[in-house]
Amino acid sequence: MMQIVLIGISAGAAAVLLFASVTSGSLLSVLLFYLAPLPMLIAGLGWSHWSALIGAVFGALAIAAIFGSVFFFGFMASAGLPAWWLSYLTMLARPAGGGNGAAPALEWYPPGRLVTWAAILAALVVLVAIPNFGTDADSVRAGMHHALARLLQVETGEPASGPWSVPGVSNAERLIDFLVAALPPAAAVLATITNVFNLWLAGRIVKFSGRLSRPWPQIAAMTFPRPLMAALAIAIGLSFVDGLAGILAGVVAAGLLMAYGVLGFAVLHAITQGMNARGFLLGGAYAAVLVFGWPILALCLLGLIEAAIDLRARVARSRAPPSHS
Repeated sequence: MMQIVLIGISAGAAAVLLFASVTSGSLLSVLLFYLAPLPMLIAGLGWSHWSALIGAVFGALAIAAIFGSVFFFGFMASAGLPAWWLSYLTMLARPAGGGNGAAPALEWYPPGRLVTWAAILAALVVLVAIPNFGTDADSVRAGMHHALARLLQVETGEPASGPWSVPGVSNAERLIDFLVAALPPAAAVLATITNVFNLWLAGRIVKFSGRLSRPWPQIAAMTFPRPLMAALAIAIGLSFVDGLAGILAGVVAAGLLMAYGVLGFAVLHAITQGMNARGFLLGGAYAAVLVFGWPILALCLLGLIEAAIDLRARVARSRAPPSHS
């Protein structure tokens, strides 16, 4: 038990250093900030989810002591609780089969549900943050507009000039208005990617160390719960509603859609098996998403197609040799 506590405190301290590095303002510090859940995930996967929880509480208390009590909730919501919950679910298993004196096999929590939870937690983080800007759509947009104007250090009162200008509206105002509309769903997408990447990286690190007690899952074969498609459709529909409900629904839709982007990568890994150009295709897909960003929409569409028609099974059947009766 003492080892679990010490590992948790160490993980929490490391997470605090990563979380607080963003105050330096450097580009590298932003990357380190998004890696803040990683030490707690490693502790949770390699030792116990209690270590991850201890690290989350210790880290939140430490960050609050340094920067103020409001950062307690920020650390817990964005790093501590997601790391604990995902590590808990990852190591969750139940007996499956066995008998006749043999040790029962274990059925581990499936990777598709882990990705689903990563998207749900990402959306929740953004949903919890939105009321800090206001309690209705207009106040939320005004609060975000003011915060972005201060962050970008721009003056929004200067009129725009040029053939595409709108009378009475400055270029800076148009930019900030665009960011106000795009930032909540973009934050959910980024948080989903961060949760999935940190969980994957923690798993690889713990597996390399020999402490991962569950077998590495077949990620290319992951599936999502069937109700998730209906939840995404409802969220997309509600995102067109005016008011705060539309903003909140847009956040949920963005997070869940990004989960289908992860499924799209899994489908791409599965359907390219056996191809001579598999490495080139996969490398090109990852590079295109990292460099341009927008190709992730094609992967989201591929994930949605898989959920609708079971594309991987169709490709597998088309490759199977004909049976001779």
